[in-house]
Amino acid sequence: MDTVDRQGPGATPRGTEPAPVPPQAPAEPAEAAGRLRAAVLRLLPALRGHSAHRDLTPSRLAALAVLDTHAPLRISELAARMDIALSTTSRMADLLDACGWIARRPDPEDQRASLLSLSPAGQTLLHSVRCETTSRLAQEIARLTPDRQRLLYDALPALEDLTERMPSAQQPRTRRTDPGGRQDFPETS
Repeated sequence: MDTVDRQGPGATPRGTEPAPVPPQAPAEPAEAAGRLRAAVLRLLPALRGHSAHRDLTPSRLAALAVLDTHAPLRISELAARMDIALSTTSRMADLLDACGWIARRPDPEDQRASLLSLSPAGQTLLHSVRCETTSRLAQEIARLTPDRQRLLYDALPALEDLTERMPSAQQPRTRRTDPGGRQDFPETS
């Protein structure tokens, strides 16, 4: 006959392990989406931090990141990738150019248009900002318990897959119209 450890309710026979707790059922997609969205929105301001460059707004930083990945781009292509109006993108490109963070060169296919890419100063700035924010995030991750760090690490493939599936991570929309039916930018390929 097994001896029973009488230390309270749910006692188990000595020498046996308690039954494993079944894993929690996956959350409904809407619940997971809401929690993920809330967490990302709380993380973003902390990751932006206090930049030494007062002219570097989140949208300008996003433009530099897009150019780092996809350059050279016409202004219309940059607008499409960022999903913002062509006129806004044009003003932003002028500001980025004035700061010395992008380079413009004539488009060989259309001399009236120009192609945008990061300048060496823009590459340096973007690298610096990425290192700073990665370091800040790494410090916060290091404060998590080892179990939480493992859970976060294990979730990364799913998060990376999700970013690849999201429409904004794919090709830009080819045409956007305002309520009056006018195109903000022409179709791009």
